[in-house]
Amino acid sequence: MPELHLYEYAVVRVVPKVEREEFLNIGMILFCKKTNFIEAKFHLDAHKIYCLAKDLTIEELRENIKAFENICLGKSCKSLIADLDGPSRFRWLTASRSTILQCSKVHPGLSENLNQTLENLFDQLVK
Repeated sequence: MPELHLYEYAVVRVVPKVEREEFLNIGMILFCKKTNFIEAKFHLDAHKIYCLAKDLTIEELRENIKAFENICLGKSCKSLIADLDGPSRFRWLTASRSTILQCSKVHPGLSENLNQTLENLFDQLVK
């Protein structure tokens, strides 16, 4: 019988104007403590983003996503958060905040293949 891994995930959203509470799902972050797996995946649809926020530049959003990805992977990016362990980085990235990038609530699941699970969730909830 294949081993199942407990994982947690959140949907990453762009929220151009927090006061309007409108958002667009643009990514996923998936974490498994047992295997030390933490990965994020993003897709930007410039047309949809422009419909939601005409004044937001895609380049500005890409810079925010790059910082999110670097912290997720623990890459040095002039952030002390990137130096934390995987569980701490995941908790920090998915914490509630009022910024242009926000995460949904964290949801749990079980998976035999974490990479495939990330792809499946991404296809269902982002694309």
